[in-house]
Order: sequence, then structure tokens, then C-alpha cells
Amino acid sequence: MTDGSSKTVAAAALRVALTPGPEQETAEKKAAAEAGIATAAANFGGEFIPSINKLIERAIVAARREGVIGQTHLEEGAVAGAAREAISQIMNKAIGLNVGGKIAIARHNEHLSVAMFFGIGLLHLNEVAVGLGHRAI
Repeated sequence: MTDGSSKTVAAAALRVALTPGPEQETAEKKAAAEAGIATAAANFGGEFIPSINKLIERAIVAARREGVIGQTHLEEGAVAGAAREAISQIMNKAIGLNVGGKIAIARHNEHLSVAMFFGIGLLHLNEVAVGLGHRAI
């Protein structure tokens, strides 16, 4: 059982974002669901600057597709705002480079978090970074 705090929901989003493959992602999402936390995830990749809008859109689409949010402006705006916050945390490292990784969204009641785990760089010369945003709905 979860206490439903923003910290618990953020931790669930981070755990899903850090999963290396689909099997681990499914297991982590199941564990979160058993604790009462709805989760969603999507992979991404590409050049950072042109990808910013796509990253936010992917977060919203994944959250809607997996039932974490409904189709209200309030819920979509919360995901977009939290995703934008997560992106802003890694922006200085990523400008001018390619990024790839996973977006994860977690929600319990009014708490919603978006976590992004990034590989940043060129070819095999990667840096890693994590961004995390939270909103109350």
C-alpha cells in the first residue's frame, strides 16, 4: 500500500523510467499498480532541440493511452507541465546533442510525476541524466 505522497509517486515514475527493457518495465508497472499507482511509459530518441515538443506529446499520449489521465485540459496540462520541468533539468547537458531514453508517468490521486531518463551524446560517447517533474491535479 502506498501513502500516496508526491515523493512515493515520483519514486514510482523514476523506477519505471530506469527499466532497461520491456519485461522489467512491465514488472515495475505491475508493482506500482499493486501499490495503487497508475503508470505509463514511452521510449524516445533524436536530436534534443527538435525533439522537445515530441517528448511532451509522447508523455501526454502515453498517459492517456495507459489510463493514467483522462482527456481533460487539466490532466493533459499537468502532464505537459511536469514533462517540461523534467526536460528543463537536463537542457544544459543536452543542447546540440542527441538524446534517447524513456519517459515514465506515475499518478496516485492528485499527485502526478513525469520522469525522464536520458542518454545524451554522440555515437557511444554518452552522458546520462534524469529529469523529474511533479504536478498536483
